[in-house]
Amino acid sequence: MEQKYPVKKVNLICAKGAIEDVYATLIMGNGAVMEGIETNIFFTFFGLDAILKTRMDKLHTAVVGNPALRLPGGLRMPTLLGVIPGMEAFTSWMMKGEMAKLDIPPVSEFLDLIVAGGGRIYACKLATDMFKFKKEDFSEHVSDILTVGQFYELAGGEGSHIIFT
Repeated sequence: MEQKYPVKKVNLICAKGAIEDVYATLIMGNGAVMEGIETNIFFTFFGLDAILKTRMDKLHTAVVGNPALRLPGGLRMPTLLGVIPGMEAFTSWMMKGEMAKLDIPPVSEFLDLIVAGGGRIYACKLATDMFKFKKEDFSEHVSDILTVGQFYELAGGEGSHIIFT
């Protein structure tokens, strides 16, 4: 089906650092790259964990306050169980196990795929300054640290979309 107004550029914003939030961004970004769409991913606030060398492959699932959390097999996990010590680590371990069964790569490998396909990864300057990070704290996948204005400038153009994941 031919699109009347094809998507030419996708600009994704990731502001949360839980597995489910980061992977939503990475899956959409990788999909765009695979479709030949120009792809920019902007990580801000807690989403910066996905591009920090020390955190990127150690993300956790949010269990407290996540009423839609499902365990493998579709069973809902009551949010109250999230306060039990070790539940977040256990749930994250289970999620990563299910993702491995589906051959979903860890964050660092996903970033490799996106960058190898021509996608670009950016860190937010405000959040970087606020949390006192430096360029060397980030993965080699990060092209640059941008202000919001620079990101908007980069995101411009016909057929361009900004998606907050």
